[in-house]
Amino acid sequence: MARGDAPEDGYHLVGTSFFILGLGTLLPWNFFITAIPYFQARLAVVNVTGEPSDTNVTSPGDAFNFNNWMTLLSQLPLLLFTLLNSFLYQCIPEMVRILGSLLGILMLFILTAALVKVDMSPELFFSITMASIWFINSFCAILQGSLFGQLGAMPPTYSTLFLSGQGLAGTFAALAMLMSMASGVDAQTSALGYFITPCVGILVSIACYLSLSHLEFARYYLDKKAPPPQAYELETRAELLQADEKNGFAGSPQKARLALELELEPEKEPKPGKASVLLVLRKIWVMALCIVLVFTVTLSVFPAITAMVTSSRGPGKWSQFFNPICCFLLFNTMDWLGRSMTSYFLWPDQDGRLLPLLACLRFLFVPLFMLCHVPERSHLPVLFPQDACFITFMLLFALSNGYLVSLTMCLAPRQVLPHESEVAGALMTFFLALGLSFGASLSFLFKSLL
Repeated sequence: MARGDAPEDGYHLVGTSFFILGLGTLLPWNFFITAIPYFQARLAVVNVTGEPSDTNVTSPGDAFNFNNWMTLLSQLPLLLFTLLNSFLYQCIPEMVRILGSLLGILMLFILTAALVKVDMSPELFFSITMASIWFINSFCAILQGSLFGQLGAMPPTYSTLFLSGQGLAGTFAALAMLMSMASGVDAQTSALGYFITPCVGILVSIACYLSLSHLEFARYYLDKKAPPPQAYELETRAELLQADEKNGFAGSPQKARLALELELEPEKEPKPGKASVLLVLRKIWVMALCIVLVFTVTLSVFPAITAMVTSSRGPGKWSQFFNPICCFLLFNTMDWLGRSMTSYFLWPDQDGRLLPLLACLRFLFVPLFMLCHVPERSHLPVLFPQDACFITFMLLFALSNGYLVSLTMCLAPRQVLPHESEVAGALMTFFLALGLSFGASLSFLFKSLL
């Protein structure tokens, strides 16, 4: 997918850098949600001594609705900065946005790690943590949008690498939590080591970003003064057409247009008009609705409800590791697997009615998780106390989330003409953020019904 005179990506350094940058964009969110037992233990003690009473305590966290507020304050910045996207990106230089966001995230994670050693009241600790979550995720929203802008100038392979890095961020955080718990040190030292890990990850991300300006391959594509030749654009779109046909989209809207354009001389290629937002929305509204439904369901119960589920086998090693393994590690692994499945097949396609139905059926996971083994409840009974039930629900829940998210994001650009794909991508990003915000808001209602 490189241009004819483009240099090679020696040792895949640029690809590796974008993979690590993708990992870095979602590390903050995943490190906070995976550490829910630590935060609940801190909020459970009136005078913090550094020895949380029980890593599986859930009721103390309920007093502050920590899971719900954390989820909501993590997703609202994404929605806000998606709306401010054009204005912000025109006013602030790209390097300032990316490097400034990474440095801001690093400073706030250093603060979070330092607070492990600081004794304070639960109320003050909660307020500082919530403020950190808001600002960290604000920086992450700016960072992610800026990096996606850079990826638009790169060959499509690098977008895939970036998204793969994002997909593995949750697994990385879950493994870091398991390693800190299995280290055998006291709870305070374990938490300190856990929060130092993302600091190292962000430092590596900063180094990767700074290295891009010294790599000839990256400079070649990211130089705004060197627009890609029309022949390269036609080659890119030709490969997209081949991908459509490979996945069974013989009637793709681009097909007739691309077939004609590929026969034209570059200087004779017609210039498309400016894409209409409303026209593009009319074409992709089903995909937009599906991604809103998928993320609304996911964020309404994960992690607000799922993090409260405990093992029914009683105290012991399995009970201690049950939630990190069966909730966070399993979710992130299966979610990544679901996203990867779209590399091999895309089903159902955009012309079917099955995709919206599948997105709606995921609402069944809400009562299923609410009826699992959550000890602290006032209204609903426990109908699925077995650990195997929760594990089965989580496996299907995560796999369907990853697959349907990736599927809708892949299908949306295929429903519009080539010059409308950028607008389609921006709209899908907005509806993605909208679904996350809806789900985070609904988590308060579902938790109150337990």
